[in-house]
Amino acid sequence: MLSLADYLIIAGYFVISILIALYYSKRAGKSSEEFFLSGRNLPWYLAGLSMVATTFAADTPLAVTELVAKNGISGNWVWWNFALGGILTVFFFAKLWRRSGIMTEVEFIELRYSGKPAKFLRGFRAVYLGLFMNVIIIGWVNNAMVTVLQEIFQIDASRILFYVFLCMALVAVYSAISGLWGVVVTDAFQFILAMGGSIILAVIVVNAPEVGGLSGLQEKLPPHVFEFFPRVGETAGGVSGVFAMTVAAFLAYIGVQWWSSWYPGSEPGGGGYIAQRMLSAKDEKHSLWATLFFQTAHYAIRPWPWILVALSALVLYPELGADEKKLGYVKAINEFLPSGLKGLMIAAFFAAYMSTVATQLNWGTSYLVNDLYKRFLKKGGDEKHYVFISRVFTLLLMVVSAVVTTFITRISGAWEFIIECGAGLGLVLILRWYWWRINAWSEITAVVTPFVLLPFVKMSGITFPVSLYFLSGGTTIAWLVVTFLTKPTDERTLRNFYLRIKPGGTLWKPIFNKLSDAEKQHFNTEKLRYNFIGWITGVVLVYSFLFGTGGVLFGFTNLIIICSVTFVLSTGVLIYVLNQRRE
Repeated sequence: MLSLADYLIIAGYFVISILIALYYSKRAGKSSEEFFLSGRNLPWYLAGLSMVATTFAADTPLAVTELVAKNGISGNWVWWNFALGGILTVFFFAKLWRRSGIMTEVEFIELRYSGKPAKFLRGFRAVYLGLFMNVIIIGWVNNAMVTVLQEIFQIDASRILFYVFLCMALVAVYSAISGLWGVVVTDAFQFILAMGGSIILAVIVVNAPEVGGLSGLQEKLPPHVFEFFPRVGETAGGVSGVFAMTVAAFLAYIGVQWWSSWYPGSEPGGGGYIAQRMLSAKDEKHSLWATLFFQTAHYAIRPWPWILVALSALVLYPELGADEKKLGYVKAINEFLPSGLKGLMIAAFFAAYMSTVATQLNWGTSYLVNDLYKRFLKKGGDEKHYVFISRVFTLLLMVVSAVVTTFITRISGAWEFIIECGAGLGLVLILRWYWWRINAWSEITAVVTPFVLLPFVKMSGITFPVSLYFLSGGTTIAWLVVTFLTKPTDERTLRNFYLRIKPGGTLWKPIFNKLSDAEKQHFNTEKLRYNFIGWITGVVLVYSFLFGTGGVLFGFTNLIIICSVTFVLSTGVLIYVLNQRRE
């Protein structure tokens, strides 16, 4: 049961969130650029915090708990591998997104491509991402919040769903009132609260007598649970709880998934709400630093409090079945947090939930307004009209999401399905910035082909992640063939894009060679070799930070030494690279 102090803390959280929204309401009403991009004036730390907060949803601690229960700490590699693509975005795309000056990721399509195919692709992606995919994600997050609250309050799921819908309605209202400024500032407050609650819970649960601290965890759990890397090879299996995979599966995660597959928040080349935050940054430097901060915090800092509680749950609740393991996290909240702290942790869950939903509503609405309504239905309207429509669409998107939520009863395996349906698209999203020959038909083919191939792959009995070889390979072949069988984007569009974005690289030589001498003389591009060095170094930095922290927690001396050395060296190289890159 909750005490009066718990309820007051939860109420105080909601009051602060509403006050932030009201404070920024007048500013958001100035223009659609203020509403969706904060007037392109976000400092790097706010933009970065907002990215991290959005990826911290109500289901995230539960998902990590389930991964650890099933495969130990190394089970997190199913998402840790995305760091390779995330750091690629930092060095190859963050500045380019900010330099583009567009409103949304989908608007990029008609900046880069030309003709009716580009027009069709922009409209289709606006609806597919802004409406279809968006409401599924919100429904997914809603169901996770229902699971959390039902376990805490032990009341009927239908009543809990009603309360979640009330919370979502509140989010929709403050998002509609305050625009991105309110969303981002609220995100920062919500992330600090959510992360603070997670750390407090981890400290209390790990030090509970039943667990016995970090040393107690290591005594009570088998050693393989604390392995940071999966066991790779045909004979790796045979031990329950070990994350074992074939060489083919391991290479699919490490060598294919991160660059080939589209996944919300981890889009190759940046995209979605990540692109929105980069576009909202004060300048190109702020865009890069925001993205670097996000990737570091997302992969190296956030996971450990959740992992520690997940390990403790294995000790505390061994009786939980396979489908109930994730609930160990919530059971620990109920059992170990005293009055006041329990209310703080519930507020932290609301914060995680609301930060995700607020961004999804604002981001999804930006597509529906900028790339559908404004582009195809109502051209030439004034800014007040578009702000009004943005607020209306935010509320309508909330209603549609609520309806869809009632039909989503099972989300197990949904992330695998999304990755498979986007397999092969990632390479187009990367190369469209750096290769002039990519056209709208390339991207259309890459979007459609995985859906065509997936039924045949499944009928053949090929499972994830090995399925990525066939889906990504087939999709890549298909879009390359279509690329060379169709006409390039018209030269004027390519020329304007190149002069505006200045991506550099040899794959733009045919366009660069046609520039005038005056244009070439003042044409500065990034030094791509430094981008490559920065990418590799950034990946080393993030993983050394991640595993070094784990080494400190569990007393792995050799790992601490290795990670400390690599972290210091990679930090030095990264500073050098950032200083050498041409502005």
